[in-house]
Amino acid sequence: MQKLQLLGNLTPAQFLRDYWQKKPLLIRQAIPNFKPLLKFEKLAELARQNHVESRLLTHANGDWNLQHGPLAELPSRERREWTMLVQGVNLYDARVDALLRQFRFVPQTRLDDLMISFATDGGGVGPHYDSYDVFLLQAHGKRRWRISKGGDQTLVDGLPVKILANFEPDEEYVLEPGDMLYLPPLYNHDGIAEGECMTYSVGFRVPNFQELGENFLQFMADSIDLPGLYTDPALKPATKPAEIPADMLATVTEELNKVRWDEEDVAIFLGEYMSEPKHNVFFTPPAKPLAIGRFLESAEKRGVKLSLKTQMLYRGKHVFINGESFQAGRADKPALALLADERALDGAAIASATEDVRDALYTWYHDGWLELA
Repeated sequence: MQKLQLLGNLTPAQFLRDYWQKKPLLIRQAIPNFKPLLKFEKLAELARQNHVESRLLTHANGDWNLQHGPLAELPSRERREWTMLVQGVNLYDARVDALLRQFRFVPQTRLDDLMISFATDGGGVGPHYDSYDVFLLQAHGKRRWRISKGGDQTLVDGLPVKILANFEPDEEYVLEPGDMLYLPPLYNHDGIAEGECMTYSVGFRVPNFQELGENFLQFMADSIDLPGLYTDPALKPATKPAEIPADMLATVTEELNKVRWDEEDVAIFLGEYMSEPKHNVFFTPPAKPLAIGRFLESAEKRGVKLSLKTQMLYRGKHVFINGESFQAGRADKPALALLADERALDGAAIASATEDVRDALYTWYHDGWLELA
């Protein structure tokens, strides 16, 4: 497997074996000569949108203030110690999405989003820890990172943000544009801007088992089949009318134990759950969609690509897209798997695809889930 400068000239396998969820990795010039993909003005414009998740954090005289977007107004860039954070920028800019996709050596079910933080001198979000892995790529200016493994993770009471009360760093680094720091989950860290700076954070999904369990039971409710009604022909007179009868308890337990699931059920649930768009994601269909014949003609020349907002996965014969699932036939699967993996199909692949695949592509185009390349 090829070594990646992005990973400090490690192969993805070496990185995952030696660092992933184990220890930090500082990579100088992970992306040489890197420059911000979005100017401050464009980032601020995104933060003003209702459908974009953003936050403004200010720190003055020891007081922390948190404001959730949309952010109609921002402090002066001359003012010290404030930070604007914009989540999911990859959903709205193709260049940012392309940067995020460089981290696809981790499965897409785990790859979450790319957040951009802009900070003025002294700005940061305070010492804290995250429950997920993160790559911190410096895009503009300098940021000083102080980190420590474990230690006291007591939080300061009464603040709008989670800040460690007794943070004691073990290591310290100053990152310049193109430098990147990987941190595993639960690693204490504090990043402080030295002058105006911009940092890109590539974060990963960490499904909560309790949430997964609750959603899986709801998912299974649609497939449970327990026919019949409760009967008790051998019922005896009740001596304790309010007590649940032992026979009733045994009968109902026996029936509920008939509820079963297997790995395929879990795979379908995971595919739908992990591809479900976030609550603030909305798709925009084409204003004047082409008729199917014109669409396919253009697609065979230009190819198609998934919308930045589309999540497409597969497992076995099942294909999942934006929370929906279906079984793909043997002839359909290669093209659909290629589309999911590469997030695009060229014209030749579309020309040789089955009619079912071509019909699906047109439906997704009509819904705004994919577009002509």
